[in-house]
Amino acid sequence: MPFFEHNGFRTHYELQGVDSLPVLLLSNSLGTNLSMWEGQREQFEKYFRLLRYDTRGHGESSVTPGPYQIELLAQDVIHLLDHLQIPQASFCGLSMGGMIGISLGINWPKRLHKLVLCNTAAKIGTAEFWSARIEKVEREGTESIAQGLLERWFTPSFLSQSLGIVATTKRTLLHTSAEGYAACCAAVRDGDFREDLKKIRLPTLIVSGALDPVIPMPDVQFLVKQIPDAQHLELQASHLSAIEAKDAFNKGVLRFLGH
Repeated sequence: MPFFEHNGFRTHYELQGVDSLPVLLLSNSLGTNLSMWEGQREQFEKYFRLLRYDTRGHGESSVTPGPYQIELLAQDVIHLLDHLQIPQASFCGLSMGGMIGISLGINWPKRLHKLVLCNTAAKIGTAEFWSARIEKVEREGTESIAQGLLERWFTPSFLSQSLGIVATTKRTLLHTSAEGYAACCAAVRDGDFREDLKKIRLPTLIVSGALDPVIPMPDVQFLVKQIPDAQHLELQASHLSAIEAKDAFNKGVLRFLGH
């Protein structure tokens, strides 16, 4: 497993595909890791050199003391690109990964080619919600929130019909560091990009789930309206649309990326 170390922080990543192809970077959601993009790998590698990584506090990446900020998590991406000598990449992130993409689009636009923001918002939830979740996870671990999260991440029909995928996703969540999860919750809690969205001048696709209880449709519409010329793809899925609506997700994202 490749690792990159910077200022005492270690990032776990995988860079796969043909060297001559353009790079597409994938950023995971809270409580998952780079394996959440397994359903995209085969299709996306036909057209891109695929860079997946575990966000700070998740997977095999380091768990540094929290709380984190979205800007810090975005800087981690820039350091990884620098290490790999990748001057520019397209970026696709989901939920927390989408907020990281927003920060990159605002603060490091020259490092990006195109931007795909999935099941995310300029501000997600309330401070009270996130602070309560942080307290619960720090006290009782990720197992205490697992079932509730799965019911928000997937629709009832997917939960009942895709037992293997659901079990794998749950296992990843349970293996996520409670400290790292809570620190990333703080980053999402404190992240607010509503005033800066107009600064994003990159070609941008907003992907949403029609059945997503985490990101209300007004939040999706706000992104579409505030980011100049943003396109919108709505999928019949809940929050983890890249997993639940894999085929439609892959087709729509690849079309936006020029394939």
